[in-house]
Amino acid sequence: MAVRGFLQIAPGRQVALNGVEWTIEDVHGQYGRLVLTDDDGRTETRSFRWLLNHPDLRLLPKPQEPGHPSRVAQQPRTLADLTKDQLERARLRAAHVLEAETGFREGHRARALPGEPRPAYDPDRKTLTERRHSKAAEMKAMPRPEAVRLGLQHLSYRTLMRLSGLAGDSLLLACADGRWTRRRSGHRSITEEVREAIFAVKAECRERADLSWAARHRLMHQYMRERFPVFPTEKIPSRWTFATVWEEWFGPGGARPRYGRTAEAAAEAGVSGRMVVHRPGQVLVLDSTPMPVKLRETVFGDAVTATLTLALDLYTHGLPAFRLTLQSDTSVDVAMLLRDVMLPLPMRDGWGEDMEWPYAGVPADVIAEFTGHKVAALPFFAPETVTTDHGGPYKNHDLVEAEREIGCRILPARVLRQTDKFAVERQFHTVQTMLFEHLLGFTGGDVADRGADPERDASLTLAQAEHIIATWIVQIWQNHKLGEYAPSWAPGEDHSPNTLFAAAMEQGGFDLDFPEPSFYYKVLRKHHVKIHPRRGVKILGLWYHHPVLDGEPRFLQPSARGGKHARQWVVRSDRRDRRQVFLQDDADHETWHTLRWRGLPPDGEIPAFSDKTAGALLAHVKANNIRIHSESELLEHLLGILGSVTPVDQWPSQAKKKAGKKRRVAQAREITRAQAAAADRPATPAPTDEQIPAEMPAAWAEHARTIDHAVDADRRRRREEALAGTRPVAPATLHAALNRRRMFRLPPPDDSEADTTVREDDT
Repeated sequence: MAVRGFLQIAPGRQVALNGVEWTIEDVHGQYGRLVLTDDDGRTETRSFRWLLNHPDLRLLPKPQEPGHPSRVAQQPRTLADLTKDQLERARLRAAHVLEAETGFREGHRARALPGEPRPAYDPDRKTLTERRHSKAAEMKAMPRPEAVRLGLQHLSYRTLMRLSGLAGDSLLLACADGRWTRRRSGHRSITEEVREAIFAVKAECRERADLSWAARHRLMHQYMRERFPVFPTEKIPSRWTFATVWEEWFGPGGARPRYGRTAEAAAEAGVSGRMVVHRPGQVLVLDSTPMPVKLRETVFGDAVTATLTLALDLYTHGLPAFRLTLQSDTSVDVAMLLRDVMLPLPMRDGWGEDMEWPYAGVPADVIAEFTGHKVAALPFFAPETVTTDHGGPYKNHDLVEAEREIGCRILPARVLRQTDKFAVERQFHTVQTMLFEHLLGFTGGDVADRGADPERDASLTLAQAEHIIATWIVQIWQNHKLGEYAPSWAPGEDHSPNTLFAAAMEQGGFDLDFPEPSFYYKVLRKHHVKIHPRRGVKILGLWYHHPVLDGEPRFLQPSARGGKHARQWVVRSDRRDRRQVFLQDDADHETWHTLRWRGLPPDGEIPAFSDKTAGALLAHVKANNIRIHSESELLEHLLGILGSVTPVDQWPSQAKKKAGKKRRVAQAREITRAQAAAADRPATPAPTDEQIPAEMPAAWAEHARTIDHAVDADRRRRREEALAGTRPVAPATLHAALNRRRMFRLPPPDDSEADTTVREDDT
């Protein structure tokens, strides 16, 4: 049974419905029903109407019968494949066929031409068989050149019978010569040897400069002569055939070699095409650049350059998060930036009600109830795809771990493809023209454009610059009218990043998906170590300990972890602050124990130090062959590296004059990185003797006093340990010493008596 002229409903025919393959088991034409079965043996009875009107119906190819070779895969021919002359010749052939079938060249009596029907083809007087024989005799009597030109020299009685069931375009295609639209068989001169040579030349030209076709053709001749010396030279394709085959296989190749190599590398990596963004958070673009404004850190008075890292939502062109660091951004900073994108921004001092969260899918009271504070008018969401450059922090395993925790994908931009990150690059220029140019200490975009002394003009601190940027983003940029970045679905309407976010939330809803407090610990660097019964754990050359390691029996045994790191515990460290590491409790997986460095004194505090300072400390000990018996002995050398203030020339007032700018900048980085690490850590109860205060010194003098106090405490501790268990041999005061013996008593003549007297007086 045929339906729609193309759907053959018969037992054994296979169809696909919603992507599932079904086989027509039986057909009940008298009831208009059929029986479908799938691979699992399920059977369903459906009507013809249901099958014909199914929205996802796809016919599967018929199974190949044994003994019949399969046809070459080729798209069906259409009339558009014929030239104008070929189509006219096919129409003349079809006219002869229609005249033999109906008696009229147009195929119907209503469209009869003058003089039709001719006596030999009159349907009222001649039968169909007689008309077909008459047409075959007419074609045979036609002059040979004319018959060959029209392709009618082989139009016989059997051919007319074979074409009798066709009409319309099908008849025209059947009358068209198959050689006109035959499948291309390629170039016969392209043998396997020539093919190998062409691909070898293609690979060689990839690394070379742009070459002409003649130069490429000579390279192919050279390859053929050296690799296939017996291959006939006359059978090597000509330059024109070589160029034609090259364009067919590799395209025209109009790009410059530099960009062509990049495009090929991106295609090999599977990165190609253009992405269309439909919702907020679908694509988040990250990038870092030196901030073109000189800043002053409160730790010292010198002007420094900070690094600005922006996160740009490609759909709304909003800026959900940013970070300012005195050093280049690290993988931990980028991971914390992704966490900031998912967290609502708290209201800051000096921000009015116009900067508070508007109703964008969720009322402000609901979000304030979740967060515990008022929220600024800055969108937050969970990113789906993050586009970055190829910098080291963006390819670090810490960021990959953050990606896994958040559930997003990291999609590096293609090399030398500015279009992949054009939006964030343009955003840096926008921030510069709208904000940075109006601040003191602006350096310009180039050294030649720099002012006379931007370091002298610098007046903003790192905290002040961060507050200004946050205020500009929330108050100005998020409400700024978009120009060329306006949505295509709202032509003529004025939209800002906030209004686009609100419109998207009305369409798709809002998902309050906050990261867990333990997210900070999970993105830190992992170390697989064993727990020593008395010393704790050793992380990158330093020992860390916590009383829980001695009190809990489970920590005294090897870990139950299997696999590659079997019987080892996972400890995480923050490279920005090496004074402590973190151990996840295996009992509830919610508690994180802070293991302190064993070199820290039990009372007081010492300045924070990063992994760079810890590496310098261990290198100093190794270079000077210093024997370390305990971690507390490292503290003295650490304080010396951080900057001892005991000598007069290193007092806070003198050290600022003698210390170079490089040293002061390094110390400032240590403090700011520790402050950032403390701010990123989840809130904990009030610090005890076993915990480290989160507040760090914020000025040079206070930093120096902290080192001074730490040095005094370390000396006092070592002195008390040395005198522990001994009795004092000298009196406490001069008055007690004078009263113990007689000052004007003469010694006796006998030495033994004198010794006895002295011993009696001394007792």
